[in-house]
Amino acid sequence: MFYKQQGGGPWGSGPWGGGGGNNGGGNPWGGRDRNSGGGGGGSPPPDLEELLRRSQDRLKRMIPGGFGSLRGLWILAAVILMFWGMSGFYRVQPDEEGVALLFGKYIKTTQPGLNYWFPAPIGEVIRPKVTQTNQETIGFRGTGGNVREMPAESHVLAGDQNIVDIQFVVQWRIRDAGEFLFNLRDPQGTVKVAAESALREVVGRNPLQATMTNQRDQVAQQSRELLQQIMDGYKAGVTILDLRIQKADPPKEVIDAFNDVQRAKQDEERLRNEALAYRNDIVPRAKGEAARMVQNATAEKEKLIKEGEGEAARFTAFYQTYVANKDITARRMYLETMQDVLSKANKVIIDDKARGSGVVPYLPLPEVQKKAPAPATKGGTP
Repeated sequence: MFYKQQGGGPWGSGPWGGGGGNNGGGNPWGGRDRNSGGGGGGSPPPDLEELLRRSQDRLKRMIPGGFGSLRGLWILAAVILMFWGMSGFYRVQPDEEGVALLFGKYIKTTQPGLNYWFPAPIGEVIRPKVTQTNQETIGFRGTGGNVREMPAESHVLAGDQNIVDIQFVVQWRIRDAGEFLFNLRDPQGTVKVAAESALREVVGRNPLQATMTNQRDQVAQQSRELLQQIMDGYKAGVTILDLRIQKADPPKEVIDAFNDVQRAKQDEERLRNEALAYRNDIVPRAKGEAARMVQNATAEKEKLIKEGEGEAARFTAFYQTYVANKDITARRMYLETMQDVLSKANKVIIDDKARGSGVVPYLPLPEVQKKAPAPATKGGTP
């Protein structure tokens, strides 16, 4: 049983080669629909061999001479080549970079978006995640409560020949996908080993106490910079984002003895501070007292010198006066001396001329002076 080919495609009228409209009630197998009207029971299922043979006949009519002819081979090759060439289109996601290879050799790096490159097996495109932050842990494994220590990685020799148990984390990101994939065989392992080496070098230049306390951030920063220099020297295409020291303590076996040493050092520092405070209190006071004594002695010296100079000047002036007029000067000296002597002695005056006049020629001056009222001072007070 054959169908008459009609317009609409190589399979005849309708999408599956059956009769158009309601004529024949076509189905994909060329028979009538069992549910359609016209007779009871419907048609039997189609013969697959017959269906394949009809399909081959239609293809032969489309390609004169069949696939074995030169024209058929060219058409088939063109179709295959077209689909193979279209397989070279690829899309790079925003968090990726496309690394284009030609016969396995790195050629270029493409940015996010729709791109084209030679299809396989000539070309290949690798798309690593370049915005993903990767993390390496040195000295321990695991997170939270499930942490396993790695003594072979964490024990580091400090600059003062002490051992420090140190654990740290390195965060890094791909900077150049081509360098990252082809310059190093194991980039992640290289980052880990280089980070351990950089930290050991920096810790080895600093004492244990500095690494554990006030210079921990400085040690981490120097280690990160050194690690970046190492990776740039390898051309690894990696950017070191951060290096954080999680733990820096003495080893467990000696931590008790280390704590005792630290407490002794703290006591020593405290006693030294107390001694310095006492010294800062007593020394300035002693220096002030010494300075005051020196100043008093200097003032006394200046006073005596000035007084001596004044006495000498007065004596010189007096001597010059005496040389100019010896009699007057001698009389004046006599009077001043007598005044000084008599002012301190008890005096009684007796007038010889008053004898026989009925007046007692006697004047007890000390008694008179005792009975005389005291002279008033300024301001009205005695």
